[in-house]
Amino acid sequence: MAETAEKAKKQERVAMPEQEPKVRARNFLEVPTGYTVKMAQDEASRCLQCKKPACVEGCPVGVDIPGFIEKITEGDFTGAIRNLWSKNALPAVCGRVCPQESQCEGRCIVGRKGQPVAIGNLERFCADYERENGTGELPPKAASTGKKVAVVGSGPSGLTVAGDLIIKGHDVTVFEAFHKPGGVLVYGIPEFRLPKAIVAQEVNFLERQGVNIQCNAVVGRTVSLDELFEEGYDAIYIGVGAGLPRFMNIPGENLVGILSANEYLTRANLMKAYEYPKVDTPIPLGKNVVVLGAGNVAMDSARTAMRLGAESVKIVYRRSRDEMPARQAEIHHAEEEGIELFLLTNPTKYLGNEQGRLTGMECLQMELGEPDDSGRRRPVPVKGSEFTIDCDLCIVAVGSGANPLLTSTTPDMTLNKWGNVVADPKTGKTTKKGVWAGGDIVTGAATVILAMGAGRDAANSMHDYLTLGW
Repeated sequence: MAETAEKAKKQERVAMPEQEPKVRARNFLEVPTGYTVKMAQDEASRCLQCKKPACVEGCPVGVDIPGFIEKITEGDFTGAIRNLWSKNALPAVCGRVCPQESQCEGRCIVGRKGQPVAIGNLERFCADYERENGTGELPPKAASTGKKVAVVGSGPSGLTVAGDLIIKGHDVTVFEAFHKPGGVLVYGIPEFRLPKAIVAQEVNFLERQGVNIQCNAVVGRTVSLDELFEEGYDAIYIGVGAGLPRFMNIPGENLVGILSANEYLTRANLMKAYEYPKVDTPIPLGKNVVVLGAGNVAMDSARTAMRLGAESVKIVYRRSRDEMPARQAEIHHAEEEGIELFLLTNPTKYLGNEQGRLTGMECLQMELGEPDDSGRRRPVPVKGSEFTIDCDLCIVAVGSGANPLLTSTTPDMTLNKWGNVVADPKTGKTTKKGVWAGGDIVTGAATVILAMGAGRDAANSMHDYLTLGW
């Protein structure tokens, strides 16, 4: 075992091929192009097949990581994807957008003295191989229970609940407010990171298993939760995300040229505004673009602006690089594509012209003080450090809140002070009988895989309720 471990540590991680930065910075094609079979098997051979795999403990949905990787080394790619499907209904998505470096790969033993096994890349390989070469055979499904479940929202947590409960024999209908299913996977994550065809394929996989998806259905307006119960649904899951934009409330915020990342990315992604005028959804274009924030949404916004023809794109963030919440891969890709980081910088005022259009912003340089409640060092202004950045488009990506559209019509369901649904962290049960919730509407904006983990826990609890009672 020691000899095997030493060999794995010495063997270099297999890098996934990517488009050249200067080329990809001006197109919306996917950046990494995927492993070949040989690449995947070479990388899979680095796995030590630990008896107590720490990587599994780091996965919110408990994927049998050594199990599916072993199948890859054996060339049993059908077995590998079936292993993944037993825990994860969206492997093609997770392989592309999960923060593996802080979860499964962050716990990998091989990574202690070298680079961890590329678990995310291998997961993506399995899903892509099945899509391109698989038989299309569906996993086995339990006999019908006769119970009906409504899932509100078709984002990662809602799709996970739908996938889990359809397999357990329940009748599942997903209600989606937009005209296409996928939630944040289609309106929030750009084409170059997660192609829409991939999301559509994952959704189609659930539909083939029997999940009914109804789009343009705004639960809370077209129908209430109580009315869904009256229609015969036995249980409801709320996975509507956190889509209410947040702004910074600084002077000049009403100038033309300032918009939320929510609107910007929804136009670009779900409505394909990047193909305008081929499609009829316009999107504001800027030569000098500033993005406020440093999470994955900020990176997505900045990289989208570059692809839409911006001459310069700057990310303005009040803390240092160490505190940036975005995935390291996204920061790395952004910098490769020519996006500048203005760190320890805080905007204080927007500047505009006589026509009311944005022309720039005043900023202050910051320094890090003592840690705040989040554990990160609090940024403190540096006196006399004011300076100006020229810009004609500003995209605000400083977080999002809970949209009250559904919750305002459900007074008997408890919310916290931020408007998020209060739900049991282990089961997803809300204070309203027969209703569960999970993902960003409960936790606030977080990651795809954490939302899926919440969906998995809720689905297990809902199954117990549907078969055993509350």
